[in-house]
Formats: sequence, structure tokens, C-alpha cells
Amino acid sequence: MSSPFIQSISIDWDRIAEDSYLRNMESLCGLRQMVFTNPITFFVGENGSGKSTILEAIAVASGFNPEGGTKNYNFSTYDSHSELWEALRISRGYKKAQWGYFLRAESFYNVATKEMEYADFRHPSERYHERSHGESFLALMQRQLKPNGLYFLDEPEAALSPQRQLTLLMEIYECAKQASQFLIVTHSPILLGIPGADIWTFDDGPVHQCEYEDTDSYQVTEMFINNRKQLLRRLLNL
Repeated sequence: MSSPFIQSISIDWDRIAEDSYLRNMESLCGLRQMVFTNPITFFVGENGSGKSTILEAIAVASGFNPEGGTKNYNFSTYDSHSELWEALRISRGYKKAQWGYFLRAESFYNVATKEMEYADFRHPSERYHERSHGESFLALMQRQLKPNGLYFLDEPEAALSPQRQLTLLMEIYECAKQASQFLIVTHSPILLGIPGADIWTFDDGPVHQCEYEDTDSYQVTEMFINNRKQLLRRLLNL
């Protein structure tokens, strides 16, 4: 296994304002270091737990546009990213990534629009707006995932069917075998099943690593599939 491009991160809390909402995030408050030794790392947790916040901060501190795209993308539809990226300290490996991409499900429309604006004769547009949402998501990933790349994916499963999630799982796994590194925020029990991946949970106190079977994504899905009728009767008072 090749050395990760990003080996660890830490937060200089002296650079975070005293009244910042970041100080009230239980998962991040007091966080000193996260170490990445695996080519694929997942961030999991409930909505609002801080996982996308830290992924965004690492991506921005690594030179990517806050709304997503390659490092060549430079635009802003609405500045919503936190100041966390300025307080991050990133320990990098001796190798430099040859390519990279930051995918944000929530701003994909904006990035797809910019992709058309940036296109020229030598770099024709993929015309993502002319495909279904799911098709464009997967097509972008299949085009952008290359060997020796650094990839930040924020809920890449958002537009994908279960079958397409399996396709993306294979794409990520094969790309990681070719010296790429992935940091991924996801709620998908399918993607989380990638063999050997590290999983950091932002639930239950300070961020920490956990096993696949300990994630809510797995446990809730398993509970629903195995006890669907009983669960729905209880939830819906049937």
C-alpha cells in the first residue's frame, strides 16, 4: 500500500473564534488529531454531526474550491464554508497527488453548470445537465477517478440507485488500488462495506474509529430489512 497523500490532520483551536459554532460540535470539540493510514476513509454520523464540515475544511485546505470540482474550479455561488480550514494543520506524505476532485452532492448542479462554461474545443463539456441526476453523478465519477489521485466525496450516493452504488463501490476500490486516496462522507451501508476501509464516526462523543457493524447506517438498515412489518406497525401505529 502506498503512503497516503494526507497522513493526518489536527486543529489549532487558538485560530477558532470563541463564539464559533465549531466549538459546540461534540464530535470536533477538543479534537487534536485524525490519522489516515488507509487509502479509503469514511466519515459517518447523524446530520449536523460535523462530518461534512471537516471534509470540506480538509478539501479547501488542500486547494479545492469550496463548492467542488477540480483544483482548476474557482467560483462561488454562496459562501457557506466555515473558517475551520484556516485552523487545520495537514501532515502530508512525501508524494504529491497527480489529480484530484471534490464532489459535493448539494452543489453538484452548480459544478455541472461551471463545467459547461469552462469547456472549450480541446476540453469539450460532458453535458451533465442533459443526463438524469444519477447518470450524471456516476458519469462524473467514472471520468474523474484516476490513479494517483486525491478525492473528497461528500455523500456521493445521494443520486444513485443501489445498483449504481455498487458500481461506484467498484470504481472507488479499483482506483484506491492504483495509489489514490479517498475521504468520503456517506450514509450508504453499501459504500461503507468496501473491504478494509477505515470508518470514523462523528456520533457518540468525540470523533473516533468504529467497525462497519457499529454504524447507524448498517444497524438501521439491518433492523428495517429484518423487522420491516413490526417496525412499521410500531412507527405508524398500524
